[in-house]
Amino acid sequence: MDRPDPSELQKVVDFAAREAGEYLNTLADRPVRNPRADEVAATFGGPLRDEGVGAVQALEELVAGFDAAVHSAGPKFFHFVDGGVTPAALGADWLASTTDQNPGAWVSTPLAARLEQVSIEWLKDLFGLPASMGGVLTTGATMANFVALACARRWCAERAGIDVDEVGLAGAPPITVLGGGYTHPSDIKALGMLGLGRARLQKIARDIVGRVDLEAMEAALRDLGGAPAIVIGSAGEVNAGDFDPLNHMADLAERYGAWFHVDGAFGLFAALSPRTQHLVAGVDRADSVIADGHKWLNVPYENGFAFVRDQALLPAVFGGAGAAYLPDVDEPQPNWGYRGPEMSRRARSFPVWATLRAYGRDGHRAIVEHDLDLAQRLAGTVDAAPDLERLADVPLNVVCFRYRPAGSDDGPELDDLNRRIGEAAIVDGRVFFGSTVYGGRVAFRPAIVNWRSREQDVDLVAQVVGELGARFSTES
Repeated sequence: MDRPDPSELQKVVDFAAREAGEYLNTLADRPVRNPRADEVAATFGGPLRDEGVGAVQALEELVAGFDAAVHSAGPKFFHFVDGGVTPAALGADWLASTTDQNPGAWVSTPLAARLEQVSIEWLKDLFGLPASMGGVLTTGATMANFVALACARRWCAERAGIDVDEVGLAGAPPITVLGGGYTHPSDIKALGMLGLGRARLQKIARDIVGRVDLEAMEAALRDLGGAPAIVIGSAGEVNAGDFDPLNHMADLAERYGAWFHVDGAFGLFAALSPRTQHLVAGVDRADSVIADGHKWLNVPYENGFAFVRDQALLPAVFGGAGAAYLPDVDEPQPNWGYRGPEMSRRARSFPVWATLRAYGRDGHRAIVEHDLDLAQRLAGTVDAAPDLERLADVPLNVVCFRYRPAGSDDGPELDDLNRRIGEAAIVDGRVFFGSTVYGGRVAFRPAIVNWRSREQDVDLVAQVVGELGARFSTES
């Protein structure tokens, strides 16, 4: 076959629309993972052929492999805090691929660039952040944390008279990073990528769960004697959905002249409901805040947002690489390639704008509150079951619990049993959730962020744990 044929385009669109419609119509009834997933995935491969098979046949082969996909967009996926995709976001994301826009420069796509501008403003309003903050869309929370902490790095170095983005880290003072035990690996990864060093993070916790020790954190800040520091607060801890005391951490950062960063990958969405707004009290005082769009906003992968109080830091950090053919950094319209890591970037503003426009503040509040209700339902089911034990409060959307048959001791054997249940649940595939270690104990932590999830879906979590637990207990 020669190069692509334009006549294939309509055939591809028709095929993809038909197959996508059938997939979505059956998604809620599918098991989340097919037991043959690895076997089916292994059927793909072999050497690259000289002659291709054509677009439609390639897509037919891809669809034939859907049994190797984990159906994470469906209502029974509760692992990794993955959201689904609202209808408006799905349609807009398809159109983003169709138009293939690159909003790195305004001139290349005024539409996508303007929609990113509008989306950032709407998101700040949705989360209750100051209107004066700058922002940028990213691939997800990891790169959003990278953006925010890159701005923090520049801010800290500027206090010592160093333009770290121009001359590098060699002449800059070391920066100490302080967080509680909830600090997420994506923050640590960003510290490594930025050259600040993963070991510069001091996790200051007062218990095995990871709750921050404010007195010890204040002592650490005091001991620094004004040296550059970043304080990281966690809005929504991944094992139980707990929150750092953001207002108190903001007080410490302000008192000792530190940068205050809030990682709110999914927990920032607590701001949408009057029932949970208190959990994010103080987030508006942060120097930087991040969240994921592909979690509770229910837009497709990959999507995240970073917000920075001093918006001039974004082009200062990311706008230094110019060329004669590129636009100027200081043009009045935003060139988003100068406000984040990527010069070339997907029009991820399409799905963000579309879902906010389609459902508004009330619609997205309803998604959050629906999932809050489901989390409380699951917590109640766990509490009522004689062989299940909840290990933490449920302030938001994560239910941390384990299987514990009557009379069992709290020790390695119980941990091994729950670990086996977690592994078997993944293979079982009827519903999808993961295991973790919380307070030194192996447990499960289903996280509910999908707009499609239903009562029967969360009930299935407890049912599967009970069934597998009883089977393995009998075998032993």
